[in-house]
Amino acid sequence: MSLSPSPLERLNRARADLRMGLPVVLTDGDRGALIAAAETLAADRLADLRALGAPVLAITAHRAATLKARAYDGDLARLAVPEDAGIDWIEAIADPADDLSHPMKGPLISLREGAPTLHRAAIALVKSAQLLPAAVVVTRPDTPRLAQTLGLTQLEAAETRTSQTRLTPVIAARLPMRLAGAGRLHVFRPQDGGVEHYAAEVGRPDREAPVLARLHSACFTGDVLGSLKCDCGPQLQAALAAMHDAGSGVLLYLNQEGRGIGLANKMRAYSLQDQGFDTVEANHRLGFEDDERDFRLGAELLRKLGFSSVRLLTNNPRKVAMLERGGIAVAERVPLKVGQTAENAAYLATKAEKSGHLL
Repeated sequence: MSLSPSPLERLNRARADLRMGLPVVLTDGDRGALIAAAETLAADRLADLRALGAPVLAITAHRAATLKARAYDGDLARLAVPEDAGIDWIEAIADPADDLSHPMKGPLISLREGAPTLHRAAIALVKSAQLLPAAVVVTRPDTPRLAQTLGLTQLEAAETRTSQTRLTPVIAARLPMRLAGAGRLHVFRPQDGGVEHYAAEVGRPDREAPVLARLHSACFTGDVLGSLKCDCGPQLQAALAAMHDAGSGVLLYLNQEGRGIGLANKMRAYSLQDQGFDTVEANHRLGFEDDERDFRLGAELLRKLGFSSVRLLTNNPRKVAMLERGGIAVAERVPLKVGQTAENAAYLATKAEKSGHLL
């Protein structure tokens, strides 16, 4: 029936429920589990989950390494939640904010028995909701029959990382720009209900020739506030100016703040950097990968606009590789070395050393 939500629509509803602190059901064949985001779970709901079974806290291997917990499942650890542990314990395990002031979190008991499939899907789902990658999981055989709780299969939840988001054009309109001159702004909406992504077309680019392009991830602090902690704002401005000088180009503005972890988690990473950790170390302490962005979005935007090849303004070889895997030929990588300050020198050094940026 068309009035019922599709798997993709249920997936986006699940993200919204988790952000509000509601648990959702995950199933894998005849197995089922109730999962809740550690970051938003309230004490009364933790008590209700306990009444249904023994809760397990699933965290990524990066977070487990910080806590010196054993990740028997390789990419994740399943921690038994002590019977006397409350929300404060769960928050302390999930959030590294007080790791240095309160380093002793244990003893932490990592589980070996049983399949981690649902726990892995739970982390992927919570992470896709831009919450801390930690999930409380209660496994029980009759979980799928729980009333008034949104349900997903683990395969549907896994779609958050394996499938490519389809983008639908919404509107395009003329937009004169201070740095780039005449152009048009195109708005695209993901079919999974996520935030829109944008393409700013400068001049009238020739679809038959490699277009000067910039794949730019949203950076509220750098692009809007003029933060000196990164080089994002200067890169955005330099790219638009280069397109103006070239007579045409296209800026792909992807809403993947903080290397894909969202603004709140980016600010958590900044707080950890104030404690002495670099960008990559901060992401790992939070439980994230070095970079959670999906540049396949840029390849799809280019195809939607009719481009098949680019001259890419970037210092990041990963962008080149992912565009090419997405079917877009990169005829040339155009360096974009601007914006170094005393405040971001260490950040840029980390990008070069640990993320492979050519600086």
